[in-house]
Amino acid sequence: MNPGKKRPVSARRTRRALLRLGTVLAASAAGFGTPARAVDDAKPTLWLIGDSTVNNGTRGQMGWGKPLAALFDLAKIKVENRARGGRSSRTYFTEGLWDQVLAAIKPGDFLLIQFGHNDGGPLTGGTGRASLKGNGDEVREITHPTTGKPESVHSFGWYLRRYLADARARGATGIVLSPVPRNIWKEGRVARAANDYGKWAAEAAKLAGAPFIDLNELVAKRYEEAGEARVAAEYFGPTDHTHTLAAGADVNAAAVAAGIRALEGCPLRGYLAGPSPNRE
Repeated sequence: MNPGKKRPVSARRTRRALLRLGTVLAASAAGFGTPARAVDDAKPTLWLIGDSTVNNGTRGQMGWGKPLAALFDLAKIKVENRARGGRSSRTYFTEGLWDQVLAAIKPGDFLLIQFGHNDGGPLTGGTGRASLKGNGDEVREITHPTTGKPESVHSFGWYLRRYLADARARGATGIVLSPVPRNIWKEGRVARAANDYGKWAAEAAKLAGAPFIDLNELVAKRYEEAGEARVAAEYFGPTDHTHTLAAGADVNAAAVAAGIRALEGCPLRGYLAGPSPNRE
């Protein structure tokens, strides 16, 4: 080429692009400049969906999802707590929160599902968050009390099975958990959810062929071992029987880890950091 003649603009742009590419490749080979997003995408993600007993933003309170992350080897797996306070199995779906999670789920990921605390009550009362009881496929057509729009309401189990099916279609492993118990006692024993949401959660998992952790029972036993007075004072505080303090969240997270470890053949067990710490 004539030295006095300028290269065409397209040629100069191509040359600059090649130089930049060479710089990036050299930096990557030396261990520098690798985009953080690419590193994260290489690891599986454990997604958590549920209510405020999993993720609580109220000052002084804590859901079990926060301490659970520390029980995993975070060099091998990423933990994303997408639970949201006040949500039921129904509203987590209808508000589009599940769509946001589903859009990011990839093959090899895991999903923990825990709902039930906000699924009771009238279908159209209050904020309209109740689901139909049980695991059936029946549908109730209603007008939403807040938006005024028509809505098809399904059963508690239907929503859980929908989350499981959607996750499975993306190549992820969904695991159902029964809801953690409230600080409600009768004759020295913690009140269980074995006849309602705990039972329906187990049934939904069975119908979907998914793993199930009876978190309600696991945590209830730990509360009973600690004693009613200690649970009230240290795990919940004097004014709340549903939302835990940090100590209660620790106990619940340890129970979740124990439940995962007991799932024979579940690959999520391999990502736990070691023996579950229990600060009781």
